[in-house]
Amino acid sequence: MTDQGLQFPKFYVTAPAPCPYLDGRTERKVFTELRGPDASALNEALGRVGFRRSQTVVYRPACEGCTACVSVRVRAPDFVLTRSLARVDRMNRDVIASVVPPKATQEQFDLLSEYLAARHSDGSMADMRREEYDEMVGSSPVSTVLIEYRRALDNTLLAAALTDELSDGLSMVYSFFDPAATKRSLGSYVILDHIRRTQALNQDYVYLGYWVSGSSKMGYKERFRPLERLGPEGWFEFKTPIASKR
Repeated sequence: MTDQGLQFPKFYVTAPAPCPYLDGRTERKVFTELRGPDASALNEALGRVGFRRSQTVVYRPACEGCTACVSVRVRAPDFVLTRSLARVDRMNRDVIASVVPPKATQEQFDLLSEYLAARHSDGSMADMRREEYDEMVGSSPVSTVLIEYRRALDNTLLAAALTDELSDGLSMVYSFFDPAATKRSLGSYVILDHIRRTQALNQDYVYLGYWVSGSSKMGYKERFRPLERLGPEGWFEFKTPIASKR
């Protein structure tokens, strides 16, 4: 396969909008479309320099005067299970995870709506319609799976994760969970499951998207060590105090 299609993608910049993570700040994004036979290669190449996929585009922050959004990934082979994360495991021993085709269901959408109302009511996805969710799940131009997490007792859907399969690991595109099940720390449990899946595949990384300094919504990602962050010189280990649960 040649890399000609990767050399000249057209990039665009969004109009300024309120930052969803830091009050009083404005965000802009640079993005390009994923299409054609080289979509997967372009997605991987741009993912390694901080881009994230959303449906058929990949984007990264391009905010004037702010670099708070930092791409982070877990180095799966060296992952250390802390005491707090071991407790998360124990709290979810009754959960069964299953890989399903990336096809939206009403059950998933109902759970997503509850999650957004409780956790991200002021975000850009707060008013997502069913057809928009269908598009988010079903329009991937790259290898993508949907993982459902159900309570074994009654098959209740507790969480779901839309995940891209990469040559060096897994990229968590979007995940959501039952906001009422606070004791389970389902957000952290879903990441633990992705780390183990990556280890089972003998791959290296779980890409978690952006960590945002000063944002309580993003602090939970610091729990997973060793965590690498992307800087001007490439990826390097991120050493910070352990953050709170999610």
